[in-house]
Amino acid sequence: MNRIRKGDQVVVITGKDKGKQGEIVRVLGDKVVVSNINVVKRHTKPNPQAGQPGGIVEREAPIHASNVMLLNPATGKGERIAFKMLEDGRKLRVFRSSGEAVDA
Repeated sequence: MNRIRKGDQVVVITGKDKGKQGEIVRVLGDKVVVSNINVVKRHTKPNPQAGQPGGIVEREAPIHASNVMLLNPATGKGERIAFKMLEDGRKLRVFRSSGEAVDA
């Protein structure tokens, strides 16, 4: 089970976008793509088969997962994650500071 999953709200803790918040769009191994964070400009060739025009395109680049923290909605801050084992053997993600469950 990963500490960070698709759809989680995160805070960037280091880099050019430090302090910004966004939602995880994709998880790529140890990297994540966050919406409207780490936006870079790329020169792309046109691809008529996919209907893609060429030119300069802005898109989100991946960030290493260690550079983001899960956002605790109760405090509004990024917090660390721990795992708690339930009686039926399942793992549950909880915030380390409060012990409350991440997933409802």
